Amino acid sequence: MKQIATLVLSSFVLLTTACGDIAKTSDNSPNPIDKTVEAPTAKTAQTNQNDAASKVRKDQLDSDIRAREQRNNVTGGDSDRANSDLASEVRSKLEANIPNSSLAITAKDGGVVVSGSVPTLDQLDKIKSLAMQIKGVKSVDVAAKVATPTPEQKP
Repeated sequence: MKQIATLVLSSFVLLTTACGDIAKTSDNSPNPIDKTVEAPTAKTAQTNQNDAASKVRKDQLDSDIRAREQRNNVTGGDSDRANSDLASEVRSKLEANIPNSSLAITAKDGGVVVSGSVPTLDQLDKIKSLAMQIKGVKSVDVAAKVATPTPEQKP
């Protein structure tokens, strides 16, 4: 009996953790609830860019978008999209096109909120148009800021 309770509890924790509607372009992307935006270090920005620009990662991003689009076409059409699907597809689109960003994406009923930071104003200006390219996105609120990477401080 104890093993079943442990299994049920651990499954619940796993599902609630894995099924969140926040999609991030990098591990160090901010929590969208926390409105403060800090500039990443130059090393962190370079690591994010290298990861997002790699051939393997680009293939993953393209595959993720394609799979979600195919699933959407089979299950219901363009307008009714799961919040997690929208957030994930927008994240993939932004990560592929703005690889040195640090963004968190949330979605609800077709509305997408993008928070975090990008290094340049040009990249900030791209966010809305890139997000609107995803099927089912009805509106985009860009809460991201420009934050140029800072050099690392030596202790």
